[in-house]
This record gives sequence, structure tokens and C-alpha cells, in this order.
Amino acid sequence: MDTLYLWLNLGSFSIPFLFSFHPRLQFHKKWPAFFPALFIMMAVFLPWDILFTESGFWGFNSKYVTDAYFLGLPLEEWLFFLCIPYACIFTHYALLTLFPDFRFSKRATDIIYLLLVTSLILALWYYYDRWYTFVNFSYALILLGLVYNSNSSLLRSFFATYLVILIPFFLVNGALTGYFTETPVVWYNNAENMGLRLGTIPVEDIIYNLGMLLTVLWCTEMFLARKSSTN
Repeated sequence: MDTLYLWLNLGSFSIPFLFSFHPRLQFHKKWPAFFPALFIMMAVFLPWDILFTESGFWGFNSKYVTDAYFLGLPLEEWLFFLCIPYACIFTHYALLTLFPDFRFSKRATDIIYLLLVTSLILALWYYYDRWYTFVNFSYALILLGLVYNSNSSLLRSFFATYLVILIPFFLVNGALTGYFTETPVVWYNNAENMGLRLGTIPVEDIIYNLGMLLTVLWCTEMFLARKSSTN
């Protein structure tokens, strides 16, 4: 079981990677835009992860990870920031390739945006003293505002595909937070979050995942647009 986290990463990554070369999907052609976008996300989320781990806001069960650590994070956590975004952003583009109209209307997107922003503000009002909640929700609010004002059409497709992405998210994150194991792979200090869980998954993780993926997708789209304008 000491390789559970590793196999969750590799299992999430392997099929999307193989299908990246499918003649219809051809996600590999987006790599020149995707990987710089991924590194931008990592520049934000990895220092955050390192700091929160050092502060004891969350941590990793040595029973399920290897002994390879760098800057206080196990190898598997570093791989997480490659494997999971790759699988999810691939899924986003694959869904849009197979179902070009798979997106919400502008009105529905506006409603979802307002409900999401309002919910985050209310949560921050009551839980501003919880570090995971505060940093996570604040980042998501800023990011959503930036994307909505610069490329609101992106949210039409992202909100739709994110609902699909949540299905494997609950499986993988459930495995990480102890739904299928006696003890969790990743543990959380509930004094630094709202203490609300869906099964074993902290509610904050849903917004964390949204912020991580939207960062990568928004930056990928900007790089693709820049490349298109120069051709």
C-alpha cells in the first residue's frame, strides 16, 4: 500500500496521455500552450502546498507514499500537480471536441458565476480565520473575477466540463482522503478548514481543484490565442 498515491497519479495520467495522440483529439498539439500554463499554476500552488504542509494544515501518511521527499513534499505530491491537471484539462478539450455544443448558455453561466461568488464570499465572512478556507476561497474569487471579465465565454464550457470532471475527482480524492482505506493518504487539520465534508472530502478541495484547473485552462487559452494571432 506504500505506493497507493503513486498509482492514483499514474492511473489518472496514463489513459489521457495515450489518448492525447488520438487522430480526432490530438491534445498533444496543445502541449506548447498547456505546459507553460501548467508551470504558471505550479508557481502558485506548489509554494502554497509547501507552506501549508510545513504549518501542519495538511500532511501525508507515510504508509501510502514512498520515502522520496523534496522541500517537504513526497514525490507523489509533486506528480499530483502534473498528472491530475493533465488528465482534467485533456478531459475538458476532449469533451468539447466530441460535443462542440457542450457548454452552458450565457445566462446560465452568469447565474452559476454569481451563485459561486456569493457562496465564496459568505464562506469567507464566517470562516476568514481558517487558513485553508481563506487562502483557497480568496484565490478562487480573484481568479473567477479575472476570467469572467477577460474571457467569460471560457466559463461557459469550463463550468459544464467541470461537472463531468467532478466524477473522477470524487473517486481519486475520495481515495486520497480515506474513503477506501483505513487511514487517509492525505490528512487535514480541521482547525484550518470549515470542517464540512462530502464523504471524506473537505468541501474546500472542490474549490481548490476548480482554482487549480481554471488557472491552467485560462493560461492555456491565452497562449493558444497568442499563437493564433502570430500565425
